[in-house]
Amino acid sequence: MQQRARKLLGLLAIIALLIAYPLTVMEAYVTWLVGLPWWGAILVLCAAGLLWFYPASVVVRWMSAPDPDPRA
Repeated sequence: MQQRARKLLGLLAIIALLIAYPLTVMEAYVTWLVGLPWWGAILVLCAAGLLWFYPASVVVRWMSAPDPDPRA
């Protein structure tokens, strides 16, 4: 797959991640974590806000991989 196509698919994957991940965190908070004190909620939501970086970095690393050599 050429890098141009990977970048398009990666862009779509990141957009989907930016929609699905906050909805998932919100659902988890409403379902299990609603009884936390305010400081606990801040810690959980800050951790969740930082954790989206890891799946996004995998997608960005995949997008930026060089094209295979056509001579090979």
